[in-house]
Amino acid sequence: MFKHRPLACAMAAVVSLAFAGSASAAPPVDTTALRDAVTVDGITEHQAALEAIANANVFEGVPTRATGTPGHEASVDYVVETMEAAGFQVTEQPFVVDIFFEQSEAVFEQTAPNSVVYPRFDGVNGVWYTADFSGDGDRTASAIAVDFAEPTTVASTSTSGCEPADFGPDVAGKVALLQRGTCDFGLKVENAQAAGAVAAVVFNEGTIGAPDRNGILIPTLEGYNATIPVVGTDYATGRSLVDLANGAGVTLHVKVDGFVDQDVETRNVIAETPGGRSDRTVVVGGHLDSVHQGPGINDDGSGVSMMLDTAQAMAELGLNPRNKVRFIFFSGEEQGLLGSEYYVSQLTKKQIQDISVMQDYDMLASGNYARFIYDGNGDEQGIAGPKGSGDLEQVYKDWYDSQGLAYETIPFDGRSDYDAFTDVGIPAGGIFAGAEVVKTPEQVALYGGTAGLPFDPCYHQLCDTLANISELGLEEHKDAAVHAILTFAQTNASVHGTDQGSTTATKDWNWKGDKLVR
Repeated sequence: MFKHRPLACAMAAVVSLAFAGSASAAPPVDTTALRDAVTVDGITEHQAALEAIANANVFEGVPTRATGTPGHEASVDYVVETMEAAGFQVTEQPFVVDIFFEQSEAVFEQTAPNSVVYPRFDGVNGVWYTADFSGDGDRTASAIAVDFAEPTTVASTSTSGCEPADFGPDVAGKVALLQRGTCDFGLKVENAQAAGAVAAVVFNEGTIGAPDRNGILIPTLEGYNATIPVVGTDYATGRSLVDLANGAGVTLHVKVDGFVDQDVETRNVIAETPGGRSDRTVVVGGHLDSVHQGPGINDDGSGVSMMLDTAQAMAELGLNPRNKVRFIFFSGEEQGLLGSEYYVSQLTKKQIQDISVMQDYDMLASGNYARFIYDGNGDEQGIAGPKGSGDLEQVYKDWYDSQGLAYETIPFDGRSDYDAFTDVGIPAGGIFAGAEVVKTPEQVALYGGTAGLPFDPCYHQLCDTLANISELGLEEHKDAAVHAILTFAQTNASVHGTDQGSTTATKDWNWKGDKLVR
């Protein structure tokens, strides 16, 4: 998972929990016994098991549990066995996907006439991003502009690269500069590689007065046979390269180390309590896959292991929650929230209405952690979840307030498995310990740790092992998570969703796991 940008502190006063549709505050739930039963040691045992699975299933030289690898399949088997032994009703939900992943960092830089390393887009800053389903390769060559058209006030006027005739014999061996316009990005790339181009840079069209036609472009090439490395960039960067190419010339270095697995068979695991009101089902979600670059013991071995230990503790305590609790271990999160989107796509309208809330637990033990809460009602980050999401937000806030712990809110920006649920109007939320964003001195004052280092120094790396875990952070996050799970499992108040969240806020970018789309 990659998640969020620097955030404003949101210390809130203690507010009594009032669920949407209830006449008064919901009765408090004593979660002490379950919180005490769910321990860091118990969670760590599951994390150690997942790490052992990754180490025993090395894929392409790396211990990993990525979707489509033996390590992931073994992780699924482990979860199924654990949840069945705890007495939960377990269902495996198979589905088939094509997966594009980057095996190492991509590169886009100018080597002549100047040395310019263009910054990769991170959701806020940067000017380029790897094209989805790019071919792979490491190429340094002079660039050539292909049928560039001066921008107008009308979008989709450029036909750059749309016809084989756009590519003369001088394209061979060069990096093709392709302008957005009237045809698919994939068609442009196929035409470029057929003409002998060794790489391609697809840049935005530059339509006058249209921000979406000037900003960073992230092409998707799915459905086409891209065999050369491809990146997308904004109009300003593309235009500067066109001017250089048409002048004294420009040399570019483009590298994509990509791979596409086609028709990958994978599985979600759905495990629910035998009893409880099914019309107020509480969904608790985390993703069971890691990235290909490592074992993912924080991302998201921490959330998954908390879910497993919570389920076992519920069984050992003989808890029979008033409302059904459904633990879902999603596949394919790192490739674009594939498992959660598939799960939600298979729900009927009635099944959607029967889910009272979705709680997302992704990365709970980051080594240089913070305490982040999704801003369910949108009053701080500007993007509200469906009606009822603010109730879940308030549960976390009240809990941290009761413990004297600081926190900040983060927006619903589509970067984890809650996204498919909010899209269909299901209230959602969760907590998060931080990923690769650098901790500020102000945040050190709130949480401790080290300024200038990422919240998770091993985010999406080989070192995301047990050694990467903060036990204190895990302790604090598991208590908040378990408290919220049992609070909603035992409440006799309803949480009304099935709306579409904020109607006034807009997201310039929608994240699907690590993938960015307009």
